[in-house]
Parts: sequence; structure tokens; C-alpha cells
Amino acid sequence: MKKTIVIGADHAGYPMKQFLLQQLTEAGCSVEDAGTYDEASCNTQPYAQKVAEEVAKGEGKLGILVCGTGAAMCIMANKVKGARAVVVHDLFTARMTRTHNDANILCMGQRVIANCMAWEIAKTWLSYEPLGGKYAERRETIARYEEEHMK
Repeated sequence: MKKTIVIGADHAGYPMKQFLLQQLTEAGCSVEDAGTYDEASCNTQPYAQKVAEEVAKGEGKLGILVCGTGAAMCIMANKVKGARAVVVHDLFTARMTRTHNDANILCMGQRVIANCMAWEIAKTWLSYEPLGGKYAERRETIARYEEEHMK
């Protein structure tokens, strides 16, 4: 698995982030740790924003964000133009969000799934590529909307 991943978490997702960071590194991924770096209470915003901005540059990087449920990270990441963040807690959704929606940021919840399931989801999500055809048209529609409505 030769991918470049930018990973971030808040305090609630820190343990899972550390676990995933190790698994991704062992799997041969290049991993950039965007923080947080401990379990001290913190806001999701700076970590979600940092990961989303890095992914949105369009340099082929994908992102992983972890908080308690994945929802707060997803909401914050999607405020960045070019971010297509999704909350995933099962393998089917992992595959579909990559192939049909070209999601570029995977958000998961430390309080919702176990670390081993998070790793299975991440492996599944990272193993798929976006499909063409009507799915490419869907991505183009999203991109047009971003150009017209997002800064």
C-alpha cells in the first residue's frame, strides 16, 4: 500500500489515531501526523482544517480524521474547498465512498468502533479508486458547485 496519508485527531480520537498511524506505517504508507499529540482536551477544528487543507492541495494525498464519532471532524473538514470527507463505520460504506464519491478524507469514531475495525475500514477505503462514468460526472458536479459557492 503505497499511499500518502495525512492523519489527525482530537483528544477523543487520539488513541485510535496512534494505532492507525502505526498500522499505516507498517503497511508501507507515508504518513504525516497533523496532531493532536496527546489526550488533553482540544477542539477538532485545527486538526480537521490542517488535514483537509493538505488533502485539498491536490497532490494525491488522502486524509484520515478521528474524533469521538467522526461527525465533528467530518463537518469541519468539509468546510475546506476540495475536501470530500465522509464518516465511515463499516466496510461497505468504505468501498462505496471511495468508488462512487471519490471521498478523499475518511472520518471515524473512537467511541463507535474498535481499533481493529477502524484498521479494516481504512485498508478497504485505501484499496479502492474512484470509478468513472456517472460517478465521474457526479464528482464534476460537486467541483462545479464548489467553484460557484465556496471560497
